[in-house]
Amino acid sequence: MVPLSYYLVLSAFLFACGVAGFLLKRNIITIFMSIELLLNGVNLTFVAFAAYLRALSGHIFVFFVMVVAAAEAAVGLAIIIAVFRTRETLNVDRIDLLKL
Repeated sequence: MVPLSYYLVLSAFLFACGVAGFLLKRNIITIFMSIELLLNGVNLTFVAFAAYLRALSGHIFVFFVMVVAAAEAAVGLAIIIAVFRTRETLNVDRIDLLKL
């Protein structure tokens, strides 16, 4: 059996990679994927604690986080496509929505 600490270290690593990608990258797609990494790190923590404590509540939280992530992916990709069509770039520094 794998100890709980291994799962927590892995989820912390996923979360840290997501934070680093979100803060350091300038491409909208990369930022979007970094947000998904953040959510996956949190989901892994929920599942690890649910398995360790033998509780169903962690799995239920993961289900709701996955539903929110799916909605975020649909809306986020639609916004990214709309921004790319109008600005013809995915660089965050070159996108200024207050100017035409």
